[in-house]
Amino acid sequence: MKLLTFKEDSKLKLGIKTDKGVLDVEKAASALSTAAPVTIAEVIENEGSLEVLDALVKAALEQQSQSYFLNEEELQLGPAVPKPGKMICVGLNYRKHAEESNMPIPDYPVLFNKFDNTVAAHNEVIHLPFNSKENDYEAELVIVVGKKAKRIAQEDALDYVFGYCNVNDLSSRDLQFRTNQWLLGKCLDGFSPLGPYLVTSDEIENPNDLAIKAMVNGEIRQNSNTSDMVFKCDEIVSYISDHMTLNPGDIILTGTPEGVALGMPEAQRVYLQDGDEVTIEIEKLGRLTNTFKQEV
Repeated sequence: MKLLTFKEDSKLKLGIKTDKGVLDVEKAASALSTAAPVTIAEVIENEGSLEVLDALVKAALEQQSQSYFLNEEELQLGPAVPKPGKMICVGLNYRKHAEESNMPIPDYPVLFNKFDNTVAAHNEVIHLPFNSKENDYEAELVIVVGKKAKRIAQEDALDYVFGYCNVNDLSSRDLQFRTNQWLLGKCLDGFSPLGPYLVTSDEIENPNDLAIKAMVNGEIRQNSNTSDMVFKCDEIVSYISDHMTLNPGDIILTGTPEGVALGMPEAQRVYLQDGDEVTIEIEKLGRLTNTFKQEV
């Protein structure tokens, strides 16, 4: 199932992408007298919610009425996960990216965090900070936690995953490396656009084998596969759960492949500029696009 959020009357509503269009869950549930979750958080947190939504989609399609379905192209989408809990990131998690960064392959996952001020949506304009000249794109796969997880075995880890989505883990390199803590360059407003969809885990047979790309103004800059991860998705979830409790709605950014501006020779680095458009595309997860405007 492909879930999304969209804005209507200053409110974020839950939608489901179907062949007929985007199902307005709240409208369909009301018309069909069905008790259904109406936010992403409610879907993630309530066991059995996907079965309810699946039944709602089938009932709406059987009505043969277009009134419950919306044209996705006409919608203003919100973030795929509007209010994540913890935002945990894994650095240097692709072999070729570590190599291009002239850093050793890590022995353990390199963890850092972001905050929810960084969350943005598909097609949202993101501002490049006034005090940085080195803003970089990073295509990444996001794991969305679906069940409380503490000290879980690697072989069971993917059972705790609700779904997956795209993220652009934007990084202001000159701020990131101002000190040996990366937080400043990672936590700027809007620096984690998520979307366009939250795809449930049953649609992703193997998250460790997905094509992943980043395009800047139509030019492919990153072109890899999640199989190049140093630590696979199940390893990451299990490892983090050994050290902190994961809760439904927490998200994990799993690292970026080679091809970022920082990985180029210094004279060839082309960082993001005013007016640039960046698209992140991961197999089965859709295309996440944002444009950038220089903050003054």
